[in-house]
Amino acid sequence: MQIDSKRYSSIKTGFKITFAEGGIAGLCRGWLPTFLGYSIQGAGKYGLYEYFKHSYADLAGAETAARYQTPLFLAASASAEFIADVGLCPLEAVKVKVQTTPGYAKGLTDGLPKFVQQNGVAGLWKGLVPLWGRQIPYTMMKFAAFENIVQALYVNVVPKPKSECSKTEQLGVSFVAGYLAGILCAAISHPADNLVSKLNATKEATIGSVVREMGWRQLATRGLGLRIVMIGTLTATQWAIYDSFKVYVGLPTTGAAPPAENPEEKAIKA
Repeated sequence: MQIDSKRYSSIKTGFKITFAEGGIAGLCRGWLPTFLGYSIQGAGKYGLYEYFKHSYADLAGAETAARYQTPLFLAASASAEFIADVGLCPLEAVKVKVQTTPGYAKGLTDGLPKFVQQNGVAGLWKGLVPLWGRQIPYTMMKFAAFENIVQALYVNVVPKPKSECSKTEQLGVSFVAGYLAGILCAAISHPADNLVSKLNATKEATIGSVVREMGWRQLATRGLGLRIVMIGTLTATQWAIYDSFKVYVGLPTTGAAPPAENPEEKAIKA
């Protein structure tokens, strides 16, 4: 839908054509570079987020960090994604080429050498800047929204404090917050996702040519519904897996305490 909207005019048509031409294998084309790329990126992103969150909190000081939690989440997640995307970009380039160019390659093992032969090693990072444009806002929204939604759920929905919830209940909150955050992620990063897909699908494409061809409205909306379902489910599952691992090793699930009140607010309440 992102590359050829005339042929793949809807989600239903896209599934029908892809299945008719390639069967189940066609629907799974490009799974290996997708799996490896997002495994590398995910491991780097989540681990580096925790590192930068604690590092920036230490630099800011406990009181400032507690008062300005959301800017801290945004800075930590942006820093983590900036680094993690360097590992994702080459595999994302091969994945898009395999999925969008009929007969190009069967997968990663034959697609990667062919891509390098045609575009050079540097071509694997051709889409890095637009990938940053897609992934950094996506990840900033993903982590900041998740942390704040978790807080809101415990304050307004869950009938007891987090400390009194079972691990299963806490993981349920993580899943719901992850899905809601994923919807926001998909919407804010979708224009750049369309841009990355076009750039990797066509060797001659540039950012300017893609914007002129699609227009800002199509960049923001083409294929958005399907991506919301995919990213919402993916983000919820990622948070559930990540927090399950934290529980397994004896750590609390993700979700900061409510922001600290400033002295004026405390005085008014008193």
